[in-house]
Amino acid sequence: MESDILSMSNKIRLYGFNNLTKTLSFNMYDICYTKTVSDRDAYISYIDEQYNADRLTNILGHVTEIIGANILNIAKQDYDPQGASVSILVCEEPMISHGPNSQHNEEPGPLPETVLAHLDKSHITVHTYPEYHPDGGVCTFRADIDVSTCGKISPLKALNYLIQSFDADIMTIDYRVRGFTRDITGRKLFMDHPMTSIQNFIPKEIKDRYQMIDVNVYQENIFHTKCMLKDFDLDNYLFGFTKDEIHPGEARQITKKLRKEMEEIFYGRNMNTQY
Repeated sequence: MESDILSMSNKIRLYGFNNLTKTLSFNMYDICYTKTVSDRDAYISYIDEQYNADRLTNILGHVTEIIGANILNIAKQDYDPQGASVSILVCEEPMISHGPNSQHNEEPGPLPETVLAHLDKSHITVHTYPEYHPDGGVCTFRADIDVSTCGKISPLKALNYLIQSFDADIMTIDYRVRGFTRDITGRKLFMDHPMTSIQNFIPKEIKDRYQMIDVNVYQENIFHTKCMLKDFDLDNYLFGFTKDEIHPGEARQITKKLRKEMEEIFYGRNMNTQY
């Protein structure tokens, strides 16, 4: 039975290398409201600095440690006027050195300083997208993170850390297992670990804070979870002022705009709410 195999995934004897590709896509959104152009620009600069290439590199470095991989190469870039990207190439096993003290110098010809022990098809990337409504005061910061691995390591181990690192208002999380590997009898295995929902890998204290929706295609090993914060405190979404500094009527209008922005992102469609 396939379920019996999955429940004992750590005991599966494979024929050759584990060729399954496991990809986690984590998208987070931070929503904010600013009253003036100067405040809007200040927010964009603030959030852009908070998630600059150096800090994102540090976050992805921890992700690599959590999933048990090794960093091979890092490429990072801050953009003008805003935004950043980081790409990290990782491998499952430690790199084999070919220095003068190495025991692997029996091959003729020049050798690179390092080579992969088992794979070179795993990577972690992040891209950020600060943007704002042209006339509505609403600003939205988005970060897209992709963790793609081959072999035994799974990016799901890092999901809790990613959620804690960004403390997002809205999250869209996708997980997919592609390809197949074989056991020693030659039988194809399209999944090597039990999986029913991404929510199973999120701690209860975090799940209690979010409204969540699952869309899963089990026969294709595709899993999708959307999350939106349940509690709404207007002061957490205002930049440059507080709700006590504005009229209650204006506070209600701003709340409607922010709620509309969050619901449109969460449900993936434009709403017809009028103000």
